[in-house]
Amino acid sequence: MASSWARIASLHRWIVQNGDKRTDPWLLVHSPVPVSCIFLCYLGIIWIGPKLMRNRPPMELKPVLTLYNFAMVGLSVYMFHEFLVSSWLANYSYLCQPVDYSNSPLAMRMASVCWWFFFSKVIELSDTVFFILRKKTSQLTFLHVYHHSTMILNWWAGVKYVAGGQSFFIGLLNTFVHIVMYSYYGLASLGPHMQEYLWWKRYLTSLQLLQFVLVTVHTGYNLFAECDFPDAMNVVVFAYCISLILLFSNFYFQSYVRKRSKRS
Repeated sequence: MASSWARIASLHRWIVQNGDKRTDPWLLVHSPVPVSCIFLCYLGIIWIGPKLMRNRPPMELKPVLTLYNFAMVGLSVYMFHEFLVSSWLANYSYLCQPVDYSNSPLAMRMASVCWWFFFSKVIELSDTVFFILRKKTSQLTFLHVYHHSTMILNWWAGVKYVAGGQSFFIGLLNTFVHIVMYSYYGLASLGPHMQEYLWWKRYLTSLQLLQFVLVTVHTGYNLFAECDFPDAMNVVVFAYCISLILLFSNFYFQSYVRKRSKRS
């Protein structure tokens, strides 16, 4: 037991000591312990939340949901702007871009928006809490839980070790998708009278799939190109995007293709 604890302590020291010193002082970055606790609490809420709500009526959260969704649109617009402008001003390559670990204003600006992107994934765990409070437990699918829980871990590692470089491409695409996605949710939260204007939900899923395909192609290229960006990170991103393509493709098939064939 003592040797196992010593190995864990040694691993923790390595993780802490080998990160990006620029981002270490920022909230939740220095050690993996806080983000791991958030991850475990999230899984705990998913387990106990529906049980606590079982004999309670669903909560009416319309004003909260409207405020939350449009606030997320605003945050996504800000991050998209920062990813786009910072990469453009720094002459980033869309094929291969190493991380600039300097303290230059542009390098720090890119690292900062990477942190905001990571923190936005922590905020987005609220999506799940709202489902539970509204007793929309059918929305707590494996895809939903897997995607939300793993994104905080993946982007913690991104900010800890590669805050910038070609990571920006993922953030740029994802913030654009989230502008569209949270706009949809914000409009939907206004009430049933908005449904006639929300016919484009299936295209939102297509947009999400397209983003994962683009990131997979982009990362796959960099696995074989001569690029000064950690291959280990590229492998993780590539494998993760493949899993999301499979899961979202299944969701699209079950939600739109299969349902349409049943109606006909």
